[in-house]
Amino acid sequence: MDQALIRNFCIVAHIDHGKSTLADRFLELTHSVAERQMRDQYLDRMDLERERGITIKAQAVRLRYAPSPGAPDYELNLIDTPGHVDFTYEVSRSLAACEGAILLVDAAQGIEAQTLANFHLAREAGLAIIPALNKIDLPAADPDEVARELAALVGGEPADVLRVSAKSGDGVPALLDAVIDHVPAPSGDPAAPLRALVFDSTYDPYRGVIAYLRVVDGEIRGRDRILFLSNRFVSESEEVGAFAPEPEPVPSLSAGDVGYLVTGVKDVRHAKVGDTVTLARHGATSPLPGYRDPKPMVWSGLFPAEGGDYPLLRDALDKLKLSDASLVYEPESSLALGFGFRCGFLGLLHMDIVKERLEREFNLELIATAPNVEFLVRRGEETTTVHNPSEMPAPGTYDDVEEPFVIATVVTPSTYLGPVMDLCQSRRGSLQDLKYLSPERAEIHYLLPLAEIIFDFFDQLKSRTRGYASLDYEHWGYEPSDLVRVDVLLQGEPVDAFSSVVHREKSYAYGRVMTERLQKLIPRQLYEVAIQATIGSRVIARETVRAKRKDVLAKCYGGDITRKRKLLEKQKEGKKRMRRVGRVDVPQEAFIAALRVDQGAVGERK
Repeated sequence: MDQALIRNFCIVAHIDHGKSTLADRFLELTHSVAERQMRDQYLDRMDLERERGITIKAQAVRLRYAPSPGAPDYELNLIDTPGHVDFTYEVSRSLAACEGAILLVDAAQGIEAQTLANFHLAREAGLAIIPALNKIDLPAADPDEVARELAALVGGEPADVLRVSAKSGDGVPALLDAVIDHVPAPSGDPAAPLRALVFDSTYDPYRGVIAYLRVVDGEIRGRDRILFLSNRFVSESEEVGAFAPEPEPVPSLSAGDVGYLVTGVKDVRHAKVGDTVTLARHGATSPLPGYRDPKPMVWSGLFPAEGGDYPLLRDALDKLKLSDASLVYEPESSLALGFGFRCGFLGLLHMDIVKERLEREFNLELIATAPNVEFLVRRGEETTTVHNPSEMPAPGTYDDVEEPFVIATVVTPSTYLGPVMDLCQSRRGSLQDLKYLSPERAEIHYLLPLAEIIFDFFDQLKSRTRGYASLDYEHWGYEPSDLVRVDVLLQGEPVDAFSSVVHREKSYAYGRVMTERLQKLIPRQLYEVAIQATIGSRVIARETVRAKRKDVLAKCYGGDITRKRKLLEKQKEGKKRMRRVGRVDVPQEAFIAALRVDQGAVGERK
């Protein structure tokens, strides 16, 4: 198709502002899906997305639309993106494949933290931005006020902000017309050597890696010999096609098109997201600019419940990384849990989703250790990165420890400013700036330790503001902190799975919580079991699992007291010997319960 009739755009918004519903209306308006096949959230393909009501994976779809009778058909390539802060990397990849973005804002909720983050991402990518209000038909909507806020953000007039109701379809045709009018057509050269950007991928057990492409220059056909520029790997394109919205083979994809490529590559490491595909003969020599590498925010160990499933877990992670390029993992072993992987995630929701996808899609049963952040340990001129608390050196053997900090953006009604600032201060935060988006809404920026916000910060923020505040954060850098490693000992033996690096002020509380929790979970033995929390050689908390009581005097009746005392002394010696040679077995259920994190913060719904 003529490039002048192609528009590549995406929808970006805060979570729960109606991106997927708007995409449904686009599909209906362009008759891309038969009426009997239409369902809500059509582009959310995973059961997990539909159950949780959130978009996890960006999805591409090709639409055909004529703005007026007699006008030519335009090819609109839409990418529906996630809205949660943990999936910002998915949004950045989508933006790299587009020339324009619809910035969607809920007319009842107004501008939220992720709205601001997505706007800055789109502006930095040089995209044409179309501001739009959704849910204008809600009783609580205030479209005039929110339109003023949105116009001030994008630098336009309130009259330029489009108003739609994705649920009823009001204003949706005008929004598609605005996409055609304001989003520039692709500017690639169809006659130049092929350069296509892999902005996503998935794995099919029969067809191998299926790469999602945005063709920038040139043309690619089925049965072409192709080259991946990052590793110089040569393969053959078995099929090219477009999502309309189901996969549909086409003879070729040319400059400006968005579609898929069946590579036939079985080794997932050969086809990477962000790579450039060209032809093996007379192809391009310079790759397209890729994406910034995702930086994991949260680290956790994933271990198979059955030790023999380790190879299956390794293969599952390799395949899952194809559809989730932000997942980082490396092998690790634990004395308590055996062999597994240390995985890096973009946040707690991302961690929760990855674990659930591994269990559902690959039929695995997994144990996840308590999430933590990475630290920089300095010893003289040497700097070591610590991902696992068990790698943290003993106190006194290093100079200082640095932990990651983030710039957190909180958008809240002005009446809740006090509780929000109190929460941030209690989490070792420092105020950077405060400004009012309107007399009723404020935007606050705090510098906060990442370790303080990955657990229940979001829960606390929502409860203190009755659900009205929103949160977004981005990595800022590392700062020295007074951090210590808290170990948990059973009968004097450290259990590495329960170790954690925490701030010294909170170390005693953590030690107390872990020992009390384990005291309830570990079954009673024939001897007393000591559970201790330690910092170095100093014990900071202790609990004891009482021994089972066996009544050895039951069969002893009558006679002298010395006979009973002799039996008790014999039992005492036996228990002492048992304690010396015995090993405390922590059942798997106790591990899972002890390491269970209160994940209310990851339950945000769309």
